[in-house]
Amino acid sequence: MDAIEKELDRLTNGANLSKSVKEIDKCLELLLAARTTIENDPSATISTLQTLEPGLKAGFQAANESLKGLHGGIGKYGKALDKKFKTTNTKEYPFGALGNSQPLINRAIMMHLLREGNFEIAEMFSQEADLAGSVPSVLELEFRELFSIQESLRRKELQPAIEWAEKRRDSLESRASNLEFELHRLQFLVFLFEGGAGGQRLALEYSKSRFLPFQKKYLPEITRLAGCLVYREILSTSPYATLVQDDSSWQSIIDAFTTEFCAMLRLSAESPLYVAATAGTIALPTFNKMSTIMKAKKTEWTSQNEIPFEVPLPDKFKYHSIFVCPVSKDQTTDSNPPMMIPCGHVLAKDTVQKLARGTGSRYKCPYCPADSFPKEAREIYL
Repeated sequence: MDAIEKELDRLTNGANLSKSVKEIDKCLELLLAARTTIENDPSATISTLQTLEPGLKAGFQAANESLKGLHGGIGKYGKALDKKFKTTNTKEYPFGALGNSQPLINRAIMMHLLREGNFEIAEMFSQEADLAGSVPSVLELEFRELFSIQESLRRKELQPAIEWAEKRRDSLESRASNLEFELHRLQFLVFLFEGGAGGQRLALEYSKSRFLPFQKKYLPEITRLAGCLVYREILSTSPYATLVQDDSSWQSIIDAFTTEFCAMLRLSAESPLYVAATAGTIALPTFNKMSTIMKAKKTEWTSQNEIPFEVPLPDKFKYHSIFVCPVSKDQTTDSNPPMMIPCGHVLAKDTVQKLARGTGSRYKCPYCPADSFPKEAREIYL
């Protein structure tokens, strides 16, 4: 990796297009001047063009010369990447799970563009991919509001986010979310440290007017905030030093707000397209290895709706627990989900049907003396 970083640093430091841009600007000035001369005196066309030609050639030559270093840097960086990471023949795999799902892929792309705040591009993509109506217009309005509030938070303006949270206090409390309190907490600290000479007074007045609804649940945190008022000038060396805010505090509140906003829309905090692309990138080396083994052994991938090997994904990409039926030893799927029977034990749906012999008759639990009917089993969601 050292060689890659070295070439990347060289490329970054040497990737300067200013010389080329200046030369092109000079050529444009020559062209504009020549056009003006010809418009004023058409009889001077030939002489003007003859005078113009050497200047243009010199300008283009100088622009190309200044690009040689950039092209060389890109070439060396590419060679360093190829040397470090072995490339394989990336032909299309015959097991594309989304081969017939182009509309879903297009919708995921559009949703990603909306999440990123690229609304004009999303509109253009919707027209070109014929996605009219696939994404409700109200959802686009919601994402516009999300992006607007995110931008406010990046400017360290908390009021729009606070107003949004206050309007949805009941919904946030039902999710056991602490977003509203964290917003007020951060605003208190902003007043305290950025409020100038009257910062302590502003922070104290704000705490009196806003923290009352949170006393029951967040009294220790509120008490700690009140205590830091007297240490404002020496907070970094006080018992309240951890309250000093930095850029990570703002990024954390932006992430928390985004999570809660998307949860209100019944959407994941991260773009599904980003998650799928990242997880797929992580899995590619394993897929390549499996493909090599399959070719060597002349075997085929026969399993459906699942891959025949484990992909080591980060914990943040593991959204569901895996349940294996203790009787059949099969991993549950959407068509064969885990079912909890009245005695509390959990079996796969197919196992329940087999125990009841497919007739809906009473059957005995394999792990306790309890009897039950298949219709009494309840699907559980992991």
